[in-house]
Amino acid sequence: KGQDTAELFFEDVRVPESALLGRENAGFYQLMEQLPQERLIIGVHSAAHCEAMFEETRNWVRERKAFGRHVSDLQTVQHKLAELKTSIAVCRAFIDQCTELHNEGRLCGEMASMAKYWATDLENKVAGDCLQLHGGWGFMWETNIAKSYASARVQTIYGGTNEIMKELIARNIVKK
Repeated sequence: KGQDTAELFFEDVRVPESALLGRENAGFYQLMEQLPQERLIIGVHSAAHCEAMFEETRNWVRERKAFGRHVSDLQTVQHKLAELKTSIAVCRAFIDQCTELHNEGRLCGEMASMAKYWATDLENKVAGDCLQLHGGWGFMWETNIAKSYASARVQTIYGGTNEIMKELIARNIVKK
């Protein structure tokens, strides 16, 4: 729901040599070379989205009242916010480390896969927890958190599913 996705077909399309990007019939290999960067970008997006959802939720629970007091006064809500903040900070530190490695030309596919898988899984957890803290209001399409919840789901699919990311990571773990 967060973005329009469609299948595209290019049959019998002729591309003039002047418009060719790279070598002819080498597009797949060019794509493969850029996958670590794509996966890092997805991880960066997911980490930033986690931070935005957290801030919006923190503001919501500070303003919203239930049982005659602010929702943020409830210890269970405070503990959930502490858990979310910690998870987001740890994810951000890992994403920052991967970004530094990328800038130095040292980001390997395995680390990029870890960043993508971890950050997008966290984005879905944060979206679910933040929606829950918004209560029934959070599930109304007019709210940002409802849209964030819907948009987060596809992140685990972009750039290779998270199951594929785990396969790529595991290859180096069990390699003989």
